[in-house]
Amino acid sequence: VIRYFASIAAVGGGKRDTSKGTLEDQIIQANPALEAFGNAKTLRNDNSSRFGKFIRIHFGNSGKLSSADIETYLLEKSRCTFQLKSERNYHIFFQILSNQKPELLDMLLITNNPYDYSYISQGEVTVASINDSEELMATDSAFDVLGFTQEEKMGVYKLIGAIMHYGNMRFKQKQREEQAEPDGTEAADKSAYLMGLNSADLIKGLCHPRVKVGNEYVTKGQGVDQVYYSLGALAKSVYEKMF
Repeated sequence: VIRYFASIAAVGGGKRDTSKGTLEDQIIQANPALEAFGNAKTLRNDNSSRFGKFIRIHFGNSGKLSSADIETYLLEKSRCTFQLKSERNYHIFFQILSNQKPELLDMLLITNNPYDYSYISQGEVTVASINDSEELMATDSAFDVLGFTQEEKMGVYKLIGAIMHYGNMRFKQKQREEQAEPDGTEAADKSAYLMGLNSADLIKGLCHPRVKVGNEYVTKGQGVDQVYYSLGALAKSVYEKMF
């Protein structure tokens, strides 16, 4: 249906912008981008959509398609930090790790081994019916057609890298206290760098968050389990906002 409307728009002489794709291209290429970030392997489907979407088609006075917009909802956020044995995290993680664009691995400070990152390796890491290398090129091309600037595109990739590093952050309990402290800062340093944050501020926000009590803010010490819960919540929130 979307392809039909897009072809009608093309015949009708949709507006062209040389800096990005035609209206027809943009409508069609929205799908690879959405699937990369919103689809994953499940027990019954290698390319299962893990979100809902509502597509609006807008027509001009002449009756020709003039634009379209998509609303997404109910993204399965938990998948970006936990997967069942026979399932897989979202495709985008494995597209990046395919090493089809080695410069991405360097920029994100990651290896191409998914087992180096706990958030994405709890289930399957490959899917026989999906070529992650080819899919990465399709996703990257879709961003260009949709009009993403190079800075915006790299910003999205950096957030994916930061989430992978979140899963490698480790904390331990302080001696004689019930408060958590970092057990090494390498993963925190990498994730903070990719998000444009100060590593010490990131760790402080996880271990000693500020909470509002009445009309005042106080600093609250977190236990190890609480910090890991907060870290997972942060990863899911970042992924959802990015999506």
